[in-house]
Parts: sequence; C-alpha cells; structure tokens
Amino acid sequence: MEKLMKNFFLFMAGNQSLNKLAKKHGLRFGGSRFVAGETLEAAIDAVKKLNENGLMVTLDHLGEFVSSKEEASAMTAYCMETLKAIASNQVDSNLSLKLTSMGLDISYDFCLNNMRKILELAKELNIFVRFDMEDYAHLDQTLKLFRDLRKEYDHFGLVIQAYLYRTEEDIVALAKYGTNLRLVKGAYKESPDVAFPDKKDVDENYQLIIRRQLEYGNYAAVATHDDAMIAYTKQLVKDLNISNDRFEFQFLYGIRTELQKSLVEEGYRVRVYVPYGNDWYGYFMRRLAERPANVAFVLKGMVKK
Repeated sequence: MEKLMKNFFLFMAGNQSLNKLAKKHGLRFGGSRFVAGETLEAAIDAVKKLNENGLMVTLDHLGEFVSSKEEASAMTAYCMETLKAIASNQVDSNLSLKLTSMGLDISYDFCLNNMRKILELAKELNIFVRFDMEDYAHLDQTLKLFRDLRKEYDHFGLVIQAYLYRTEEDIVALAKYGTNLRLVKGAYKESPDVAFPDKKDVDENYQLIIRRQLEYGNYAAVATHDDAMIAYTKQLVKDLNISNDRFEFQFLYGIRTELQKSLVEEGYRVRVYVPYGNDWYGYFMRRLAERPANVAFVLKGMVKK
C-alpha cells in the first residue's frame, strides 16, 4: 500500500495541468505546512523565526517545468533577489536552487551564464549556494556544470542521492574538490536499472556515503528525518572524532520540528530547507510521496479549514 501511494504521488508531481491549477489557487489544502509562503517577504519572516530558535536555513524559490528563456531568466532574477534579501535582512540562510529552473533543459550555455550571475552575486554577499539534484536524466549535466563552475567559484555545493547505484563513485569523484555535499535518500521515481528499488539497500548506501564524505574530510549535510540515520551519524562522528562544525543535520520545513529543536539543544548544527513561491505543487507532491504520515497531516489541515 505504501509503495502504491508513493508511486501515485510521484505520478501526480509530474502533472503539468494540476501544477497550473495549484498556481492559480495558491497554498491551500495543506501546502502551507511544507511551503513557507508564496512571497519572498513571507519566506524571510519564516527564516527570522527559525533563526531565533537557533536554526540555520536554506531558502529555495520553487520552480518546475521551466520551458522558455524568459521563464528561466525570471527564475534567475528571483534567486538574485533572494540573495539580496538574505543579506539585507542579515539572516542566517543559504540559497538552494534547481538547475532546470535556470534553463538547463533549454540550453547548457544559457544555464551556465545564469548560474555565473547568481554565483557572482553570492560571492559578493558571502552566501553559500546549493544546487539541488533532480532526476537521473539531469545528473550528468548537473555534474558537468558543477565542474565547469568550480573553475571560477568555490562557495557552492551539491546534493547527492543515496538511492542511485553510482552514488559512491560520484562521492569519490567529488572528493578532490572538497565539496560541501547535502546527502539525501532521493525523492524521484527512478528505474531499477539506475536506482535501488528496496528501502533497505537505500538505507545501507546512505550510511555508506555519509561515512565516505566524512572520511574524506569534507563537510556533510545529512538531510534526513529518520531517527535511525540520525543516531548512526551521531555515533559515526564520535567514532571518527569529527567536530560538530564539520557536519550538520538538515530537515524540510514543517517536518519534525521538535526533533530539530532537541538537536540544537544537544549542540548540533541544524539547517531547515525552506521553500517558497507559487510553483509549489511538484515539491508538495514529493513530500506526500516520501512519508504516508504527511498525508494525514494534510487531511487534518483540510478538516480544520
């Protein structure tokens, strides 16, 4: 049943007609649980509240199905406005973005130039930028773009997904760059030809890549809501004698807020991934796919409305 629900919501995430409908009607029916708001102002307010509780943040202006240079240029401008807002409000936040939103599906060179604009401003403002990893079809281009930009900039990092067979090889290849990696299990529907179909194998590979990243001496952002994975990481850094400033735990906005608080109280670095914008539908569907419990939260919210 759980697998059926996951596949259903992942299928829904790719429906462009429903995405357009969601944009029209705004953050209703539970979307506001996982998305900070539709405007940058609402997102900055959310960041300030999280910072007050000792939590770091990464802001993400949501955008999917970008199919024109005009849309990609607008998304690039939104990212730059987000960087300026982070700086002017003096909040503790990074920036996360999707390369397809910057025009990767339109033209590699066009996307590269958009990313240069963003990274140049981020460098000027001293703000770290994270490239979100998307589906397998975009992986090689994402890594190529990373390597090309690394020749010019060093204040940005990547997301690496544990459910792919090739992930350990990618960790090894990226190690020489000293890359700050956000390590996740993976949230897209992929073929068993490229990804582990069983959760047990994904979990084992996730533990492996956390260990590899830390053993290489590179910063690890462990993005998980899994108690067992958090306990594993705590024990691992103790065994490897790694200080708390060399890694952090990351959570999605609106999920496991009490655990976030308790980890901060224990002295760990904790960052919350805060998405905002009106193009929230695909992101929201993937959150429902990840955990059936999220569906219950949404239904409760609909009843309250």
